[in-house]
Amino acid sequence: MTEKVTVVISKDKTVKLPTGIRMLVRRCCTAVLQLENFEGSAEVSVTFTDDERIRELNRQYRHIDASTDVLSFPLGEGGQYDVNLDTGAKQLGDIVISVPHAEIQAEEYGHSLSREIGFLTVHSMLHLLGYDHVNGGLEEVRMREKEETVLTELGLKRNDSYYMEQE
Repeated sequence: MTEKVTVVISKDKTVKLPTGIRMLVRRCCTAVLQLENFEGSAEVSVTFTDDERIRELNRQYRHIDASTDVLSFPLGEGGQYDVNLDTGAKQLGDIVISVPHAEIQAEEYGHSLSREIGFLTVHSMLHLLGYDHVNGGLEEVRMREKEETVLTELGLKRNDSYYMEQE
């Protein structure tokens, strides 16, 4: 059973986050860990940035010279994680989300920015837990099902949208 989930959220000065996004991200991270019956405490880092910075990270770590919506940097493999010696929490890894990219995708898909950021967070959390969709097939289907399960549970079903004020 998941004990305590610590989500450290930071953002670059170049991006603005709507009110409620930080809470949404924490809820998404916790919901994924509960769905996966994660044992113990966990720590995750989430950074919001712009397209320029995420492009640099994508080029540096994936050798792809293009911006992207989200990058996941898992710290564990096969269910084994580094442990924060001060807290005893398993360190799952880092998530980096491009806010401008998320805004464009939310518009393309016809849903709210909250739903898009929720999706990207859930998607990345599953990557941090070892899921992969790159080869398609059953693993990709499983990942999509889990994403939709969590988002529906959080009230962010496909094509749901609601207005949120800018921070």
